[in-house]
Order: sequence, then C-alpha cells, then structure tokens
Amino acid sequence: MRVKKMILEISNLQIERGDVKILDGISWSVERGQHWAILGANGSGKTSLLSALTGYLMPTAGEIHLLGKIYGQSDWRELRKRIGLVSSSVRQMMSDKEPALETVASGKYAMIDFWGRLSRADKNRARKILRQIECNHLAERPWRVLSQGERQRILIGRALMANPKLLILDEPCAGLDPAAREHFLQRKYKDNARGLFC
Repeated sequence: MRVKKMILEISNLQIERGDVKILDGISWSVERGQHWAILGANGSGKTSLLSALTGYLMPTAGEIHLLGKIYGQSDWRELRKRIGLVSSSVRQMMSDKEPALETVASGKYAMIDFWGRLSRADKNRARKILRQIECNHLAERPWRVLSQGERQRILIGRALMANPKLLILDEPCAGLDPAAREHFLQRKYKDNARGLFC
C-alpha cells in the first residue's frame, strides 16, 4: 500500500475580520504531485486562503499543516523560503526602487525590499531565471518603471528563485499580454514544485 505524502492539510479554517466572515470551516488536503485550481467569485476568499497558507494573514480558528509544519508552532518566515508565491498582495509590497534582478533574487530569502548583498551565485541564478522568463533586459530597471505585465513576470521569476517545494499562483496571468499568457501556460513549472495553486 502506497503511503500518501501530504503537502497541505487544513482543518476547519476560519477567517474573520470584524463582523465579516471571510472563510468558515474550510477543510482541505493536498498530496504531493497534485495540482489544484481554486475558483470563485471576487470577494469569495481565495486570496485570503492563500495569504493564510503563507502566514501573511492570521486565521481566526482552525489548523494549517504545510510541508510538515504546523501554523503557530513553526517559524512561518523560514517556511516561506520553501514556497514560491505570486500574488497581488506581494506585488503591492514591493519597493519602488528595487531593481528587477534583486526582486527575483529576494525570492530565495522570502524577503520583501531586499537588504544586504547578493552573492555571485544568487545573481547568476537570478539572471538565469530572468532569461527563462524573457526579462533579462529588465535586470537593472527599478520596480516603479515596470509595466504591470513586466511586474507579473518578475514575480513569477521571484517565485521560482528558491526551487520551491510548493508553488502558489494567485491569478498568475493577470496583466500579461496574450502572447505572454500563452507562453506562461505552456511552461512546465510543475517540474519545479510539488503543488500548484491558481
């Protein structure tokens, strides 16, 4: 009998903000190698769910087990280094002055507004990823001058930087032109991660 390796287990997850109940009683499990798509209307709690999984939004109740760690009993800042995340919530936190190369490299450390010095290895890997996502010409451009589509591509590169065990994509094609969207959908990012959420 094959033993199932769980990547994610959620039990009775609840998220409330004030009098508003965003999520109520969500239970869900994902095995290694599975790919999931989360569908729902605007305001139905999709982004809140993904934000709770990555520790950016604290649940009101319930339990989250992710990559063998339990929310509230583990350092989620360390866990984020094993998760690739593309989300509008991340896009809004980026520093206007940060060059695209640093933004991509910051994914290895799950750090917004990267500080410190990048190692040669980090720079080389970030440049390789920029080539993969066809953005090597943007390496030195600051975030503030990038178009919406360029920002989205840079965030995809950032998510891939740490060879994530889990790749979470929240509307990954938002802002991409039709050709870039088609190119993205043809890529096999699933080879780089154990789970995929859209």
